[in-house]
Amino acid sequence: MTEHPIHWETEGTSRIPFAVYTDEDRHKKELERFFYQSHWSYVGLEAEIPNPGDFKRTVVGERSVIMTRSNDGQIHVVENVCAHRGMQFCRERHGNKKEFVCPYHQWSYTLQGGLQGVPFRRGVRQDGKVNGGMPADFDPKDHGLTPLKVATRGGVVFASFDHAVESLEDFMGPTILKYFDRLFNGRKLVVLGYNRQRIPGNWKLMQENIKDPYHPGLLHTWFVTFGLWRADNKSELRMDAHHRHAAMISTRGSAGQATGAAAQVTQVSSFKESMQLNDPSFLDIVPEAWWQMDDKMPTAVMMTLFPSVIFQQQVNSVSTRHIQPDGHGAFDFVWTHFGFEDDTPEMHERRLRQANLFGPAGFVSADDGEVIEFSQQAFESKPEHHMLVELGGRDVGETDHMVTETLIRGMYAYWRKVMEA
Repeated sequence: MTEHPIHWETEGTSRIPFAVYTDEDRHKKELERFFYQSHWSYVGLEAEIPNPGDFKRTVVGERSVIMTRSNDGQIHVVENVCAHRGMQFCRERHGNKKEFVCPYHQWSYTLQGGLQGVPFRRGVRQDGKVNGGMPADFDPKDHGLTPLKVATRGGVVFASFDHAVESLEDFMGPTILKYFDRLFNGRKLVVLGYNRQRIPGNWKLMQENIKDPYHPGLLHTWFVTFGLWRADNKSELRMDAHHRHAAMISTRGSAGQATGAAAQVTQVSSFKESMQLNDPSFLDIVPEAWWQMDDKMPTAVMMTLFPSVIFQQQVNSVSTRHIQPDGHGAFDFVWTHFGFEDDTPEMHERRLRQANLFGPAGFVSADDGEVIEFSQQAFESKPEHHMLVELGGRDVGETDHMVTETLIRGMYAYWRKVMEA
């Protein structure tokens, strides 16, 4: 693997070289250091596999894995690679099975990943003698599917190829854990549906996008017009001690355009001040008790857990967003919209309706996929150039406002520490 050197203009991370997005060898190094070593990755929700035998095929980094629930109710995650000839044997995204069977040579595995059946293991009798068979010292216990370490919290499932990884709680850190537990507070989750899209851009760009409070009130005119996310909303930005994970917290203000002296200061305006929805039920927002944090009542909390997932609360819509890299220049982005088992029928419908704001054709999120694609095109054409990430200064730290790019600078400070070690 030949990794081309990167030139950083400064010791800090306020000038990010385009080359961090364009080199395939560096991407492979990222997979090893961020997805396969020392980190937890999101794989799904317990609610996606409620019954014994249920499974979900997903990925950790670029490796295919299967999340299963065994007959004793325990959750397991195993690599989707047959121990015999390496085939990715599971092709369905979801289902229920009593066992996994590789179609190539019919090797079969338990739901926990143990090898239980090998055709012709003891050979085939023909003309009075036994032909073939596995060696006498072949032990099925040594040839199961590769197991991952599993951690669950609040109905969310994480996995790691690194069995020496720190605890999930230590990985998140106390600051981010507080916001995670606010959303996943022990109530039983219910899956409402999925969105899936392929975005032709580097996977880190989506982590950046949800660490970037600068763009929502500018790119997403829907947000600012209806007051869901504006730069002048009451807000705060929080990080873990390593600056790899983050939370953007905002409380909805009034819709429309600032007027008078406020307009001179905020420079925050709506695309069309008089714009209204044909169906106002999209803004039928009902505060929920679990939003409360101390003396605050955030209407939006966007959490990024590096490297693999975003947890979103935008008013009554809640979802996970799984980042699934595919080479240095593309990733799959999988949304899982959910609610809670004790939701009223009205809240259930409200969550489904507000989910239309998000996903590949959402009123808001369609914008992000486009700007990521166009950014990647520029990076590829001019890899020796750099981007400027200096809103709010050049340092890294938590803030009580949104007019900053500090979370992006923090993420790349962590990226440099790991990649340059």
